[in-house]
Amino acid sequence: MNALIIFVLLLALMLTGMPISISLGLTVLTFLFTMTQVPIDTVALKLFTGIEKFEIMAIPFFILAGNFLTHGGVARRMINFASSMVGHWHGGLALAGVLACALFAAVSGSSPATVVAIGSIILPAMVRQGYPKSFGAGVITTSGALGILIPPSIVMVMYSVTTNTSVGQLFMAGVVPGIMLAFLLGLTTWYLARKKGYPRMPKASWGERWATFRKSAWGLLLIVIVMGGIYSGSFTPTEAAAMAAVYAFFIAVFVYKDLKLKQVGKVLLDSAAMSAMLLYIITNAILFSFLMTSENIPQAMAEWITGQGLGVISFLLVVNILLLLAGNVMEPSSIVLIMAPILFPVAMKLGIDPVHFGILIVVNMEVGMCHPPVGLNLYVASGITKMGITELTVAVWPWLLTMLGFLILITYVPQISLWLPRLIYS
Repeated sequence: MNALIIFVLLLALMLTGMPISISLGLTVLTFLFTMTQVPIDTVALKLFTGIEKFEIMAIPFFILAGNFLTHGGVARRMINFASSMVGHWHGGLALAGVLACALFAAVSGSSPATVVAIGSIILPAMVRQGYPKSFGAGVITTSGALGILIPPSIVMVMYSVTTNTSVGQLFMAGVVPGIMLAFLLGLTTWYLARKKGYPRMPKASWGERWATFRKSAWGLLLIVIVMGGIYSGSFTPTEAAAMAAVYAFFIAVFVYKDLKLKQVGKVLLDSAAMSAMLLYIITNAILFSFLMTSENIPQAMAEWITGQGLGVISFLLVVNILLLLAGNVMEPSSIVLIMAPILFPVAMKLGIDPVHFGILIVVNMEVGMCHPPVGLNLYVASGITKMGITELTVAVWPWLLTMLGFLILITYVPQISLWLPRLIYS
C-alpha cells in the first residue's frame, strides 16, 4: 500500500511538469513527514552523507573533460582520421561519423556531448556531399548514444554509486559491447548507403591516414591514459576522471590551441551548472532510495517476483520492458537512480551478475535516448539539424531496431559483458 502511495505521488508530481529531481525530493519529504515518524535530522543527514562517495567526484571531472574536448577541436581531428580510414566505403562519411562517435565516446563519457561534438561538424558535411539530412541525423543520433556505453561513462558511475558495484569492472565490461554496437550501427549504415547509392569518398593513401592519425593522436591518447591507468591499477576511475579533465584542458588550450584562455571560464561555468544539476538529481534520488529501503519496498518486490516463479529469463524480459517504458518519460540518470535500487536486490537474489546487470541497464538507457518523448539525443540532434522530433523519430528507426536487437543479445548472453572484466580482474 505504501509503495502505491509513493509511486502515485511521484507520478502526479511529474505529470505537473515539475523537474524529476524536485518531484523525487517532494515525494520523499511529503511521505516521510505525513506517513512516518522518521526524525527530520535523519533526512538532513542522509542528504549530506548520500553524496559523500568518492566515486561521485568522477562525474564533474568527466563532464569538464567532455566540455574541453567539445570546444577544443578534438572532435574535428577525430572525424578527419575516421574519414581517412573508412570514407571510401559505401556511405563513407556516415561511417566516419559512427567511428568518430565511438572514438569521442571513449574520451567524453556523455551521449549528448558526443552528438553535439561530432554532429555539428559532420552533418553539414554530409548534406554538402549529397546525403539526405534525415539519414545523417539518424546515424549521429544513434551513434551518439555510444557515449554512455563505451567507457568512461557518467551513467556507469551513477549505477556504481547506487549499487556499490566496482566502477573499474563496469568500465571494462562496457568495452566489448561498445565496440560490438559501434560495428552493428556501422553495418546498418553501410547496408542502407549501399542500397540507396549514397556517395563515397576517394580512398585515402596510407600517408594521408598517418597524417590524420598524427593530428588526432593527442585526443586519442586520452583513451590510453584513462583506460590504461584504470586497467594497470595506476589510479582509480575517479582519479582517471581528474587526469582526463587536466589533460583535456592542456591539449585544448596549449596543444591544439582551439580554445582560448578567455573561453576557459565559460567552459568551467557550463560544466559546473551541468554537474550541479546531476548532483541535485543524485541527492534527491538517494533520499528516494532511503525511503524505499526504510519502507522495505525493494525486499518486498524481490519476494513477490521470486514468489511468482519468475526465472532469470522472464525477469530480465520484465526489466527490459520496464526500463524501455521508463525511457519514454525520464532521462537516463534519473532512471538509473530510481530503478536500480528497486531492481538490483531482485537481480542479486536470482544470481544475476551485478556488472552484467549494469551493462544491461546502460544499453536500455541508450535506446531511451533515441526515441521520444524524452530522448535527449533526439533533442540535441534536432537543435543541430533544425528537424522536428517526429521527422527525426522516423529517421532513426533502422538504427533503433539494430539497438533493440543488440539489447536482446546483451541481455541473454552475459559473456559479452563479463569476458573482459573477468579476464582482467580474475
